[in-house]
Amino acid sequence: MKLVFEKSSAGRRGLRIPKSDVPTSIHLKKEYLRAQPAALPELSELDVVRHFTELSRRNYGVDTNFYPLGSCTMKYNPKVCERIASYPGFAHLHPLLPQLRGGGMLTQGALEVLYETDLMLREICGMAAFTMQPMAGAHGELTGIMMMAAYHRDRGNHKTTVLVPDSAHGTNPASAAIAGYTVKTVPSDEHGCMSLSALKAMLNEETAGIMLTCPNTLGLFNPHVKEICELVHSVDGLAYYDGANLNAIVGKVRPGDLGFDIVHVNLHKTFATPHGGGGPGAGPVGVVEKLVDYLPVSVVVKREDGTYALEYNRPKSIGYIAPFYGNFGVILRAYVYLLMLGREGLERVAENAVLNANYIKEKLKPYYDLPHPGICKHECVLSAARQVKESGVHALDIAKALIDAGFHPPTMYFPTIVKESLMIEPTECESKETLDAFIEAMIAIAQKARTEPETLKAAPMTTPVGRLDETKAARELNIACL
Repeated sequence: MKLVFEKSSAGRRGLRIPKSDVPTSIHLKKEYLRAQPAALPELSELDVVRHFTELSRRNYGVDTNFYPLGSCTMKYNPKVCERIASYPGFAHLHPLLPQLRGGGMLTQGALEVLYETDLMLREICGMAAFTMQPMAGAHGELTGIMMMAAYHRDRGNHKTTVLVPDSAHGTNPASAAIAGYTVKTVPSDEHGCMSLSALKAMLNEETAGIMLTCPNTLGLFNPHVKEICELVHSVDGLAYYDGANLNAIVGKVRPGDLGFDIVHVNLHKTFATPHGGGGPGAGPVGVVEKLVDYLPVSVVVKREDGTYALEYNRPKSIGYIAPFYGNFGVILRAYVYLLMLGREGLERVAENAVLNANYIKEKLKPYYDLPHPGICKHECVLSAARQVKESGVHALDIAKALIDAGFHPPTMYFPTIVKESLMIEPTECESKETLDAFIEAMIAIAQKARTEPETLKAAPMTTPVGRLDETKAARELNIACL
């Protein structure tokens, strides 16, 4: 495919504007003006439309094919949610419109959406209150840890350390460090879960809390999770639940009932709103009753007369953590999704997500190494260590070959505690036929690793750009062509 500049033809236009029939005056200094016209491509409207339509067809997403990106829960986004989010009454609202007087009735519906989404998330997660402001999962983590720090400061606690399992999401240590804590890593046991004995040895009076992803990045649910929370509470620490993997247990168990004090949920994962490309996203954070005072401002409240308003007078609040009231369009999509599925629907989400992941695991375990052979939850982690040993084919080669087969690669080399890991999350949305096609492709690649390893090492062969030297690209970044 040619670049748009290569398609340029001198003198071609897509639009002709008549000369202005009123006087013009330019007040910019001469040094601010171009000495020469901008070197823009010259194209007809049809050229432009075809170029960008072709570019859009090269995009890959859940609307085009299977997207088994482990841990990121790349599930389908129902179009009814998109339709309602585009309603002018929501999409055209300005965040500074009055809450009550004057144009207040224009904002009451949006405030009600924020308020009721908060209530539903409380019920789902077993929390006392939520803030809807965080703009992503990692932003939610930071918000939660900032509230943890505010709680300890308020109590006069000398807390310096946050514990994070080695199977946690990579942003957990960063969030704790940004909040001013020293991060200590808790190793996994032979079953792939955080070691309970190691945790006991590391707990002390300086422990501010623990950040736990449950199920973890191996797709395993820690059977000692309630005991872990109790142990952390015994030193006046707080238990933080990373909700990136909530899709596995949503509707089945509430993090608050397990003993967690702080929860972040990814609306762009569990609750089927757009995800990827650096945004959009939303990571609401819920807390138990003793942490409610530290929630960011503002908080949506319901008045006695049934109207909704924003409350700012919260002396112990950690303050503003985002502009305005959160990523409203994403929250609205999740609101529609929750109303559409209801309690029984959410339970089925978890059931089907777990069923699909275990189906893939069982079908592929004869062809790839399986670090932890037990029942997984929403995702399974395979290893290409066998292929590396037999033919020098790495997880990266397998991922690139999947592109030629028409599938997006799963997550590679994460979690780092599994060598040559391939983390696969099918979500609940995919049909058995789609899963079977993916499984067949993975089996064919495993067989080709034995018979034609060099072919895999050259993949992908069907894309506009072939195999890149990714290490060189990262170390010698050249942005001159961007």
